[in-house]
Amino acid sequence: MSGRRCGPRAWLFPEGHPQARLGPLLLALTFASGLVDAVSFLGLGQVFVANMTGNVVFLGFALAGAGGLSAAGSATALASFLGGAVAGGRWRSARPVRLFAPLVAGQAALVGVALAALTAGLGRYAVLVPLAAGMGLQNAVVHRLALPDLTTTVVTRTLTGLAADPWRPAGARRGLSVAVLACGALAGALLHSGAGPSWVLGLVLVLLAAVAAVAGRSGWRSAG
Repeated sequence: MSGRRCGPRAWLFPEGHPQARLGPLLLALTFASGLVDAVSFLGLGQVFVANMTGNVVFLGFALAGAGGLSAAGSATALASFLGGAVAGGRWRSARPVRLFAPLVAGQAALVGVALAALTAGLGRYAVLVPLAAGMGLQNAVVHRLALPDLTTTVVTRTLTGLAADPWRPAGARRGLSVAVLACGALAGALLHSGAGPSWVLGLVLVLLAAVAAVAGRSGWRSAG
């Protein structure tokens, strides 16, 4: 009966997972990834801060002389993301579920730095670096949690699983992961073109702070 009351375990992970209850929070981070990439791609010179696969490809295109792309921008995003991932991976002895709330809080702080830099007009790199570093932190803890199909930033493998094994119990989770990322990108693009990028980053900051607060209060830091 208790298993039925735990919704995420039932519909996100019908096959079971020890950290299944973190699933909705990872979906919230997935939505935030779409928002952040909308800001970076539309407002920071066609560069991603969450989707590093795209940045690697863009870097190759830019080095080949493709117009509209910046090799320096892509390289800076990659380096900053890796720096954040290195920082997030330093606590190897700690259980990843214990790191979830503090690392998401750290990511929220970096988004706050980026928002302040954007508001002050300090230039795109002052915004790009903390955003990409924050996504590196996020990906470090999500990587260690290893919840299937909820990587929060990349959906290529998730789409492959959805197409190759559509009737598996994971199908709903995979489809939701892809849809949430697309909705985050859509919302970010609409808000960016309407209210402006500061509003998008403000929404991301609120969302990350809420995720960190929920995870911190729930006692999941000491679970697992």
